[in-house]
Amino acid sequence: MVAASAADLDGLGIIVSLECYSEYHHVLGHNALFGFLLATALTVFSTHRIKAFWLFLALFHLHLILDYFGSGLGWGIQYLWPFSNHEILNSEAWELASWQNLCATVGLLVWTILIAKKKRRTPLEVIMPSLDQKIAMAFRGKN
Repeated sequence: MVAASAADLDGLGIIVSLECYSEYHHVLGHNALFGFLLATALTVFSTHRIKAFWLFLALFHLHLILDYFGSGLGWGIQYLWPFSNHEILNSEAWELASWQNLCATVGLLVWTILIAKKKRRTPLEVIMPSLDQKIAMAFRGKN
């Protein structure tokens, strides 16, 4: 969950100002260096480190792929930042509030529920273990 969503920490610039948000969102956290550093940092807390590193990196890139297609026109990604300011833009990106994003959200939510049912774990397991177990058991029909 952290690997897939941490890229949007650069959106916290909205707290400072709208200008800061529009200048740095899709820049500071949406690049290869951030993805590598994030995957490396998360790997420290993992048991199967090599497998975990690649999974964290893949989840980070899934976020970038979804942003590339579904953040709306004009939201590019500076993948090689800070080494290059080249921006990758999708001229056919769909808006954030689109049926495509709704389908992706529902699909990922169903996948999360299936994992909770089968593996008895949710994305909350690290930050809220007791709630994680309650939710996982509820999906399996046990209280």
